[in-house]
Amino acid sequence: MDGPESGKIPTNLRLLTVIEHVARAGVPVTPTSVNESLGLPKPTIHRLFATLEEEGFLQRDLDGRTYSPGQRLRSMAGGILASLRIRTARLAVLRRLSAQVGETCNIALPDRGAMRYIERVETEWPLRIQLPIGTTVPFYCTASGKMYLSSLDAAHRRQYLDATDLVARTEHTITDRERLWEELGEIRRQGHSLDREEFMSSMVALAVPIPDAHGRLVATLSFHAPRQRFDSDAMLAHLPDLQAAATALSGLIADDAPAG
Repeated sequence: MDGPESGKIPTNLRLLTVIEHVARAGVPVTPTSVNESLGLPKPTIHRLFATLEEEGFLQRDLDGRTYSPGQRLRSMAGGILASLRIRTARLAVLRRLSAQVGETCNIALPDRGAMRYIERVETEWPLRIQLPIGTTVPFYCTASGKMYLSSLDAAHRRQYLDATDLVARTEHTITDRERLWEELGEIRRQGHSLDREEFMSSMVALAVPIPDAHGRLVATLSFHAPRQRFDSDAMLAHLPDLQAAATALSGLIADDAPAG
């Protein structure tokens, strides 16, 4: 489908139109690839990308060519997901899941270099792990983070692994890049991710993706628990509960999206 000619995009809408195309792509983009739809003059599209990068709405990726959403754009997305209209329904889904599992349940968004918790429902157990809303946790050693990494294409997964210092958080943290690469491939195939005491000693977790209307991971749903109460098999017994809740949450995101 041909995009609009440059003269048909009002000047005051061009930045927003670029942001819209970046968000719709769901993968890192180049000015040239975005401009295939927009048809703007080459100097104009590069100037728009430079402005958005300077203002923090876009960030240049490690390859120096492609761009991804920056901190300000991710904050906007988080604010939309946290809107009051869907928060009541979202909390109802989390509370139901927490009651089924008997543990703390979380929703997390990918942020710059980490996952950020945007919602949680606490277990009533006196022994529980405190990871409040707003907490950020690493990609490489958490169930949610590994779930997100597995959703990236192979080139960007490799770039992340090559550029990241895989610090051992516990004796179980996967610090070997090839082993983690294989783990991420397995997570991508199976559609869920386990944290086997890799982030915190004595804490385990299970995560699944929350997809958007196009099937792309927009957030993750997880529960974590003390190792004393769960092993991997016991956690996986609740995988259908997590998947059903993730489907419900995905439906909320789709219902909240504008028509068009």
